[in-house]
This record gives sequence, structure tokens and C-alpha cells, in this order.
Amino acid sequence: MNAVAAHLPPGSFADDPAVARILDLLSSEGDAAYVVGGAVRNALLGLQPGDIDIATTAEPPIVVAKAQAAGLRSIPTGIEHGTVTVLIDHRPFEVTTLRRDVETYGRRATVSFSRDIGEDAQRRDFTMNALYARADGAVLDPVGGLPDLHARRVRFIGDARTRIREDYLRILRLFRFHAEYGEGPLDPQARDAAVALRGGLERLSAERIRAEWLKLLAARRAAEVVPAVAEAGFAQQVLGGVARLAPFARLLAGCPAATPIARLAALALHGSHDVQRLRDRLRLSGAEAQALEQAGLLIDRLHGRAAALDVPGARRLVHELGSAEARNALCVAMVADGLDVAQSLAAVAPGLDAPRPRSPWSGAHLIARGVPPGPGMGAILAAAEAAWRDEGFPDDAVRQNEILDDILERRAGEEPPSTRP
Repeated sequence: MNAVAAHLPPGSFADDPAVARILDLLSSEGDAAYVVGGAVRNALLGLQPGDIDIATTAEPPIVVAKAQAAGLRSIPTGIEHGTVTVLIDHRPFEVTTLRRDVETYGRRATVSFSRDIGEDAQRRDFTMNALYARADGAVLDPVGGLPDLHARRVRFIGDARTRIREDYLRILRLFRFHAEYGEGPLDPQARDAAVALRGGLERLSAERIRAEWLKLLAARRAAEVVPAVAEAGFAQQVLGGVARLAPFARLLAGCPAATPIARLAALALHGSHDVQRLRDRLRLSGAEAQALEQAGLLIDRLHGRAAALDVPGARRLVHELGSAEARNALCVAMVADGLDVAQSLAAVAPGLDAPRPRSPWSGAHLIARGVPPGPGMGAILAAAEAAWRDEGFPDDAVRQNEILDDILERRAGEEPPSTRP
């Protein structure tokens, strides 16, 4: 029986009625249930718990039966591996039966159910992720994770190479967890195992690598850890190009709220020609690829000229890209040009902070001027909006009407004469 190693602090998820309800439900009839993993780790660190995962001695059919008896919906999300999702007030809780590995082969494993949290803990990656909390807030620590948590030391459970061979993504998870939760140098055994088994990353899908890499770039200590990861060769292996550590450091120092994609751009983009390589290697989503392309194009456009950007130019960027998008892309372009980002952003802040200019015209304005509905309307509106932008987005209605009338007059002069009889 595992002794109580600690207690959750007041105000943690232990005081959450939904958590108390599901733990009480699953702990009936001789079974036990615990909150496990990241939620416990984060609660002990004073952080938001994130997803709350439940481990239980009850096997999946029993979990389903208990949920049904309590009037709760359950979803067999991974029932062959022991996982059932139970909904309480539309809130999902992933419930997994305690397990032990019978045989492992890469990410997949043959498992059998267990009633021992010690056996279940041996399947997990890092000691700080193998903490179990009861409904009364008592924390059980079957693998010595608490000392590592207090020391902010990310350490594999058991043999590091064995844990990595079970799932090579744990190489990147090691770096990400060290950047998010660790302090000081990386655990030597973990570091050596990661370097020795780095070839295993080639077996992983681009989607899994992408998700973990972007989390690493967004982590609390990314400024310290990413350079070490890059210098060990992992950045070039993942990104297919040399990491640009100086621009990355300048971005984090001057634009700490930069998105993960902006951080990726600062680290990996020399210009727009690099976008397709990164898009393919990381299988970026459409929105992520678009944000990366915006940064790449702005690097090209402002190369050698970023310092000359003025407030009207910044406002034009906001009009073109949107406020947040313009700020992130501009941060990347500025660091690519070697600028002090904080100082350069301050100089154009009025343009970036102003609301995104919206075209003052619609199709109704053209119809009122006798323009028939049709595809030609879009070209007229686009030409008028470009002229309005070039004049600095005047908000005077008289001048706006003059701009539109001028576009319509020019268009009328360009049209061929009528061929009507």
C-alpha cells in the first residue's frame, strides 16, 4: 500500500464538486479512483490543472455501468486500452483503468489491467507525471516523483532509454517538460539517452512532432532550452535547416507574447522561400501555414528597411493582416533585420494599436450610384479601398465619397463605348 506523500493545497481541484463526484462514483463497491498525472503535478506547483485525468481499479465495463447507474453519459474513447470518457455537466473526464505493460513495441503496447498504482506508474514517462491524488487531497508517490518535482528535475521513470524506445516522442517531451517545469541543467541520463536515440524521431508522424515542437517553443524557459536543443542538433533534424538562435532570442526578449508560429518563424525562416519546407516537414495547419507565410513575406518586404517603418506603414499592415497577425509578423521581420524589437515596436505602436481599418463601402454604395450588381463590383470596391489605404484611411465622409466617385469616373473612361443600336 502506498503511503501518503503530500496533500494538495487548498483551492485545488480537490475542492471541485465534479471531480469529487466522479472519484466518489468510481471508488464505490471496493474500487479505488485517483486523479493522476499533470493535474496533480500542476496543483502542487500552484499552476492551473489543465485536463483532469482519472485512474481507477474499475475495469471499463464497470466504469460504464457505474456511470449509467448515476445517470451519466460515457463514451468508449479507448476502451480496448482501458479508457472511457465520462461526462459530468457536459464536462469530459478521461477515466483509464490501472494497467501494466505485458509487451511494448514502439508507441503501442500489450497491456493487462491492474489494481496496483505502482504497476500503473511504471508505464508513465517522467516521475513528476506519476503522482496520484485521492478525493481527500492525499497525494501518493509510487516512483519518487515528489523530490524531483520540488527540485524541478525532469527525470524518466526507470531506465531512460527503455522509456524512450517505448515512444520516441518522449525525446521532444523531455525537452518540452524541462523548458516548462524544469530548472537548471537537463538530467544527464535523460540527455544522453535522448542524444543516443535521436534517430527514432524519424519514425514519428510529422503531426506528432509538430504539436510537441510548438509546445516547446511556447514553454516558460524556451529562451534557455531551445538553444541547447538546437546546439545538440535536434532543431536541424526537426526543421531541416539551421536554427537562427540570435533572432529567436531577440524575439522572446522584445515580443514575449509572440505566438508559437511567430517563434517558429524567428527560429527557422530566412524568408518566404523557407515556408514550404517547414509546412511540409511539420504538416502545419492552413492557419499556421498562413501565419508563417505572412511572416516570411514581411521578412522579404522589409529586409534592410524595417527600421524605416513608420506609424502609417504599421497601420497599413494592420489593415492588410489584422492587428494580432500584423504584430506577430512584424516582430519576426524586425528581429530578422537585427532590430531591438521592443524599441522598434514602441515607435510604431499608435499604428499597431489602432483598430483595424474597415472599408467604408459596400455593394449598396455602388448600387446607389447606378452600378449594376455583378462580378465587377468587387474590382471597384478593391480599387477604392486601395486608394483609401494609400491616403491613410481618411474617415471624412466627404473625402470618402470623392475617392469612390474618382474610381467610378476612371472606370467609366476605361470601358468601351456602348454597342447598343
